[in-house]
Amino acid sequence: MVGLIAKLKIKEGKMEEVIQLFKELIPYVRKEEGTLSYTLNRDGAHPDLLIVMERYRDMAALQAHSASPQFADFVVKSGPLMDGSLEMSILEEIVSI
Repeated sequence: MVGLIAKLKIKEGKMEEVIQLFKELIPYVRKEEGTLSYTLNRDGAHPDLLIVMERYRDMAALQAHSASPQFADFVVKSGPLMDGSLEMSILEEIVSI
């Protein structure tokens, strides 16, 4: 299994726009073969920070998600709403429940 954690700092006043973009993206992600979970979270200590936690069957499924036209559209639309660069970690899952 492959995991991904992405941290996105959002510009002031743009949080609801970004959340709406995720709500539009997630139905497509749900249908992608190999996607096991995909959650959007707000950091309680940093209200301008969103954290996306993703799990995929394998690296090919993660790459397919990243190459999808829906994700490309999301990146174009959300990019101007971000405050700084994306912080991302790709993880090799060792044990889970």
